[in-house]
Amino acid sequence: MLPPRKTRSIQVGPLSLGGSNPIAVQSMAATQTRDEKATGRQIELLSAAGADLIRIAVDSTRDVESLIRLCSTTDVPISVDLQENYRLAESVAPHVQKIRYNPGHLHHHEKETPIAEKVRWIAQVAQANDCAVRIGVNAGSIAPEYDEAHANDHVGAIVSCAVDHCQILDDAGFYNYLVSIKDSDPRLVIEANERFAKQRPDVPLHLGVTEAGMPPDGVIKTRIAFEQLVAQGIGDTLRVSLTVPFENKGQEIEVGRQILTDIEAGRFRSVPKGFFDGLNIIACPSCSRVENDRFIELAEEVKALTVYAEDHDVTIAVMGCRVNGPGETDDADLGLWCGPSTVNLKRGPQTVGTYSYDEVLGALKQELDRIIDPPGVTIAPHE
Repeated sequence: MLPPRKTRSIQVGPLSLGGSNPIAVQSMAATQTRDEKATGRQIELLSAAGADLIRIAVDSTRDVESLIRLCSTTDVPISVDLQENYRLAESVAPHVQKIRYNPGHLHHHEKETPIAEKVRWIAQVAQANDCAVRIGVNAGSIAPEYDEAHANDHVGAIVSCAVDHCQILDDAGFYNYLVSIKDSDPRLVIEANERFAKQRPDVPLHLGVTEAGMPPDGVIKTRIAFEQLVAQGIGDTLRVSLTVPFENKGQEIEVGRQILTDIEAGRFRSVPKGFFDGLNIIACPSCSRVENDRFIELAEEVKALTVYAEDHDVTIAVMGCRVNGPGETDDADLGLWCGPSTVNLKRGPQTVGTYSYDEVLGALKQELDRIIDPPGVTIAPHE
């Protein structure tokens, strides 16, 4: 039996989250929203898999127009993911049940407008349309002021950001909200959510390991975080983020429900010894921000190409878009973030070059070889 949760209950259309309500399982469409046929298929697959909530991103008025039409095709509550243009909330709010914004993206538009004022405006729009709000804090896109204030405490930065934004909504008299604090490292996800829950035990939490990658590693990473948190009564809704072919999108829902079933039955799986040692490939699950479907194939090719380095402690991030890609790859040894026709290759925060999808694998291998066997230096793989 799952332990009781201390959070308050919020309403996302007909879906009740938090408190004693069942933990909801959700996912996100992995297609460009303006491609209505493909996004409609994603909605169909996720609905068939039993999703309690489906998230769709908007980044333009064209996306908004498509979203409005798509919302009429399903009875599953829809959450809209605002990208860098927070003003789109006003156009989509009458048609969806939840609005998700990322505090780290609010500074991109209307730079002269205070962040708190922008958040209060989102709350007003949500309130007027009976929408819930998710404060979606992502470790790869931390608001600059928090990064500076917590330079030596990555977890502290994202937790502080989440707590402050909760206070802004509280002060505005808006309480129908929840928080997500995500990272690609499940250990940081555990620590961050534990720390937040101690400070704000009343606020419902959405759990997820962002860019968990491809199965089975992505499932293992996600299971590690969920087992540790849900077993403590932390987590009111969750998403499993896997890099899988679009037609397999329902797998995210199936894996999420299986993990919850196992936790409730007391079936915990121990972390394999040395799981965090050796080659670590971070890959995003894809979404409507991805501008070239070749991204999924590229992630698979990177995994196959780098198998020879599996015993070396190297992190490679393969990101599908320009929104989170640049930031998420900064902390990786090697990073690839994809554009419409080219891939940007990075070594740490420094850009190595921009390549076609066919050329980038060769360039990646060269950089990987320089890391695991630099000229004049012999680095032994971990024991």
